[in-house]
Amino acid sequence: MQQIYKLCVLWFIIMLVNSCTSINFKNNCSPQAKKNAETNVQLGIEYMRRGTNDIALQRLKKSLNFCPSFAKGHNAIAVLYERVREIKKSEYHYQQAIKFDPNNSDIHSNYGQFLCQLDKWEEAEKHFLKAISNPVYRIPEVPYTNAGMCALRNKDFDKAEDYFRNALQKKPEFPRALYQIASLSYMNGHYPQANSYLLRYLKVAKHTSLTLWLGIRIEKALNNRDKEASYKLLLRKNFPDSKEVQTLNQKNY
Repeated sequence: MQQIYKLCVLWFIIMLVNSCTSINFKNNCSPQAKKNAETNVQLGIEYMRRGTNDIALQRLKKSLNFCPSFAKGHNAIAVLYERVREIKKSEYHYQQAIKFDPNNSDIHSNYGQFLCQLDKWEEAEKHFLKAISNPVYRIPEVPYTNAGMCALRNKDFDKAEDYFRNALQKKPEFPRALYQIASLSYMNGHYPQANSYLLRYLKVAKHTSLTLWLGIRIEKALNNRDKEASYKLLLRKNFPDSKEVQTLNQKNY
């Protein structure tokens, strides 16, 4: 679960980069202040990508000093605070971001994922649906997938599958949704279907320790010993220190 959480946070950062020009300024900051705020957010996001959170935080704080009502600055710093587990600060800045740009789908998607981590499923779903409701949102597959993962966390498996399928209707090659629905299909005992989704995933993305571990279990269930052995070899070779390898060794597969 922690590995999935880290992947989600990384995805938040990618979304921040992709949404750099999408947020409408709903504030009374001067044009120069907005420009300075934007520059510092861009730098802050880049430092986040590099993992230098201390410098990123300095830049994002500077952005909000230039323009306290800059929604993208609040969104970015909320993601950073979430990353370092400063929960109260993160929630405050998500709420500020929504206050200053209430129709921004990226912010609602990020905030929904944040709430999901706190097990606030009903609140989280409202924000995912708010993000999805925007008919011109360029990446609806993201909040659909986030909603599905949150439903899984809440053990609502039928709703999770619906959300994953909706994500794949929007973008059939979306890797995160393909992995999630493959994993869910395996959990439900639909092994050929799980294998089909995993193979679709591999057409658009590389293996991770998670996908290899899923592949091992699927092939074992399908009694495909050669393929199972191949996945084991790849997992041990490419991810020798992963939790999945530890589990594989403990289970004596």
